[in-house]
Amino acid sequence: MSIFSKHLPAIHVEHYKYTAESPTEKMPVPDKVYISMVQHIGAPCQPKVEVGDLVKVGQVIGDTDAFVSAPIHSSVSGKVTAIDKSLTMSGVWDLIVTITTDKKQEVLEGLAPPQIDDKDSFIKAVRASGLVGLGGAAFPTHIKFNPKNLDEVDSFIINGAECEPYLTADYRTMMENSELLINGLKNTLKYLKIKRGIIGIESNKAPAINKLRAMVKDNPEIEVMELRSVYPQGGERVLIYETTGREIPIGKLPADIGAIVSNISSVVALQNFIETGMPLVSKKVTVSGNAIRIPKNVEAPIGTPISQLITFCGGYKRTPKKIIMGGPMMGAAVYDDGMTVNKNTSGILTFDEELATLPKETPCISCGRCIRACPMLLMPTLLAKAYDAKDVEQLQKLNVNLCMECGCCSYVCPAKKQLAFTNKLGKRLVMEGGKK
Repeated sequence: MSIFSKHLPAIHVEHYKYTAESPTEKMPVPDKVYISMVQHIGAPCQPKVEVGDLVKVGQVIGDTDAFVSAPIHSSVSGKVTAIDKSLTMSGVWDLIVTITTDKKQEVLEGLAPPQIDDKDSFIKAVRASGLVGLGGAAFPTHIKFNPKNLDEVDSFIINGAECEPYLTADYRTMMENSELLINGLKNTLKYLKIKRGIIGIESNKAPAINKLRAMVKDNPEIEVMELRSVYPQGGERVLIYETTGREIPIGKLPADIGAIVSNISSVVALQNFIETGMPLVSKKVTVSGNAIRIPKNVEAPIGTPISQLITFCGGYKRTPKKIIMGGPMMGAAVYDDGMTVNKNTSGILTFDEELATLPKETPCISCGRCIRACPMLLMPTLLAKAYDAKDVEQLQKLNVNLCMECGCCSYVCPAKKQLAFTNKLGKRLVMEGGKK
């Protein structure tokens, strides 16, 4: 019997979906793009071009033979003018390929739809597309789609929750690229030989639910499932439980319980590659927050500086105190707007001092709200005490590695303690074995 009730614990956050009905606008090609060789979880790519080389849209400019990896393609046509080390958003040094654009957007000769006849050629095409998880994690998709026990997987779940406040790029993708989405789902079910497809969408996106349900009404193997509009509905473990009732045991992966999960935008990007041969070279991004003049959904070439998207959205109307890539709950603050759009960039949020300043922490009152809010049923206050004591054994006993860093505990804490961040530090401590 499940330890959970019908639903996992969740919280209600303000949606702030100001751009939900803003059609995606394609921004002009920037003068330069700066394409990082770290675009996914796993081994960084190595540049396959040199300074002075002329490149075209869709050309491979980075790759590696490492297993957990995905190729990186040029998002523009132009000349490679630099290959330098730079500090990335995650705080590590990385190689950046700078391309000065010619604004022609010439496509690489010979780019054509891949030949797909079976599972192996399908998986090969997924890797060739450069696809990674576009919802945030950036795990190479061809590995996720090819688990060792694929014959035991019976459910392919598409994550259309988009539960983070402000973000609406996935919603716009559902509304604007619905045919690519459904065809991509059908192809995935076909070539991976999975019996059931589920598109999970939060109830606050009724137009998308209605549109997609009408499109699959004659396909009994596909279900568009309406989910509660709560946070963090889009978390992988949460989504699987809410759509199938299955729990992922500690140390196991979704495929171990018969499921594979993929983001809405990932499925659309894959189908676009299958139909056109164009790999992942651009990203749909929500630009919002109270410091931006005109919130929009923008399609930008990968490698475009944030500052260019800000300019495209009318610039700042207030001085930004904080810029976040991603959503306000799980996104990462960046140190300036010179950072660039990567494959997994879902949002660029700008906030003034009023909204960006964190409240002062006060002593814990042992109210238990963080425990009741945790979708993984962890005990954040005890985890914080174990981290403060640098007690690796206790952190492991309390299952700190199950923390999905969703931020629910911090959000509900009346003492304003940054519990989610402490859990992140605790996970790093465990990984390092308690070493200083």
